[in-house]
Amino acid sequence: GGQVNKDNVSGSIPNNGHCAPPARSGHRCVADNANLYVFGGYNPDFEEAGGSENEDYPLFRELWRFHFATATWQLVHTEGYMPTELASMSAVLHGNNLLVFGGTGIPFGESNGNDVHVCNVHYKRWKLLNCRGKKPNRIYGQAMAIINGYLYVFGGTTGYVYSTDLHRLDLTTREWTHLKPNNPPTDLPEERYRHEVAHDGQRIYILGGGTSWTSYPLDKIHAYNLETNSWEEIITKPHEKIGYPAARRCHSCVQVRQEVFLCGGYNGELILADLWKINLQTFQWTKLPTVMPEPAYFHCAAVTPAGCMYVHGGVVNMSENRRTGSLYKVWLVVPSLLELTWERLLKAFPRLAQLSSLQLLSLGLTHTLIQRLK
Repeated sequence: GGQVNKDNVSGSIPNNGHCAPPARSGHRCVADNANLYVFGGYNPDFEEAGGSENEDYPLFRELWRFHFATATWQLVHTEGYMPTELASMSAVLHGNNLLVFGGTGIPFGESNGNDVHVCNVHYKRWKLLNCRGKKPNRIYGQAMAIINGYLYVFGGTTGYVYSTDLHRLDLTTREWTHLKPNNPPTDLPEERYRHEVAHDGQRIYILGGGTSWTSYPLDKIHAYNLETNSWEEIITKPHEKIGYPAARRCHSCVQVRQEVFLCGGYNGELILADLWKINLQTFQWTKLPTVMPEPAYFHCAAVTPAGCMYVHGGVVNMSENRRTGSLYKVWLVVPSLLELTWERLLKAFPRLAQLSSLQLLSLGLTHTLIQRLK
């Protein structure tokens, strides 16, 4: 990965006077090459959360989509049963399917979920995944990843008890398995919630997280080895001048090939705004020159296939308990010539999206680019 270009980094994204999601925290987002999808969230401020209009107050039972090419937000009208556990659920995008698992309703810890809900973002339809086997407990704040057709879920909390459980759902047979690693109990990672995970196909890495009274450090990382069914502890390499990133929970994490990027979070005292990366081959930490425009935690982040990270929302002030609805982007890699040209083109011709597909084809645009525009 190359250095992030400082000039072109994190523009706050203007919203062209359209509607946008109200400020929120505890929501999750995913991205494909055309859209950022934002699901759920929480805001205790009655007015900000939509007042009497929002029957799910203080939660948001909604799916929003930010369309990159036109820089506009849209509330997605979906069919089927949308989950009601809308805070600290986990979400991944698998092809056109948004998989949502766990999460909590109000009061937190009283109405938790352990179902897998799937929304096909193409057809805008929700389905409940009918699963066999022993489901994980009803939890929130867990982290998950899809590896080789399996959905792995680690940690989380019931609101009272923090977990160190690892479950696996076979997405083909739809059967849950509670994995029992070969380690003695003393070798398991500490129980936690609001951590994040990364993986390299062979190991699942657990990054940070904590409980309501602790945050775990990042100098050592627990990794679950899929081949040996055991937990390992990996000693990471500090940044030569400033050491390790601060311990944190409620941060965000995205992965671009062998590099994992962490930003923001909370360590029990401070709200963080830093951006770090760790290489999964060398386990070297690097602090990036970019910082978040405003420190935040309980925010969400996602990375596009081209390597651009979007960060949305979060809690930005402890004492006032204030949330934000701001959206930022930053390139984590040197953008390809295609991406640079595409951004330049959209800037120069903002009305491009209003042309028909035939007109766009005759201008020389490829089908792939036209799909991103529509």
